[in-house]
Amino acid sequence: MPGAPPQAATRRAYASKSGEQRREERRARMLEAGLELVGTRGYRTTTIEALCAAAGVSTRNFYEEFGSREALVIALHDEINAHVFSTVVSALESSDPNDIAERVRVATSAYFEVMTSDRRWAQITLVESVGAGPEVEAHRRQAVDRFVALIEAEAARVAAAGLAPTRDFHLTAVALAGAFNGLINTWTADPNWDETIPSIVAEATRLTLLALTAQAPG
Repeated sequence: MPGAPPQAATRRAYASKSGEQRREERRARMLEAGLELVGTRGYRTTTIEALCAAAGVSTRNFYEEFGSREALVIALHDEINAHVFSTVVSALESSDPNDIAERVRVATSAYFEVMTSDRRWAQITLVESVGAGPEVEAHRRQAVDRFVALIEAEAARVAAAGLAPTRDFHLTAVALAGAFNGLINTWTADPNWDETIPSIVAEATRLTLLALTAQAPG
């Protein structure tokens, strides 16, 4: 007896899943479509219709899940930044607390390794999220502030341990976060920059070490 047509088998498999499973799958497809379209074509040229076509969902499905393009970009932005942040924290936790040079090296390497692993990630978090609306901007600012706070906390810790001068590191942390973003932005704009990633990591490490160990002027 011949087997059922592929379409029938697909319908049965789909019907056997719960509503929540189907919704999770649709959401995953929409996020993947957003990553590809926004990350390659840009936020302003990506329409909801294009997102739905790429994800194989209806516009009703899209609005039920996200409500707007901005909400989709926020979901992508937050997911990427959470991954980057947790990777950096894990790198710090696994390194010698008294070896400031090693801690800076592994944390910086972890940051750039993740951010340069997929150009779409960097494009969305550092380029497309700028000017995408006030809610997206708020999430972008929160992500930057989280990294600033991490740098500031680490600087205060090494200063308390006598490994760096004791001073206010807030503006230093802000400047370093901006420098890191600037290096990534330069990388995303140049398709031939992949071979320079080790140099970028080395420069970011050098800048961070100098910033944390230098005495405040005056």
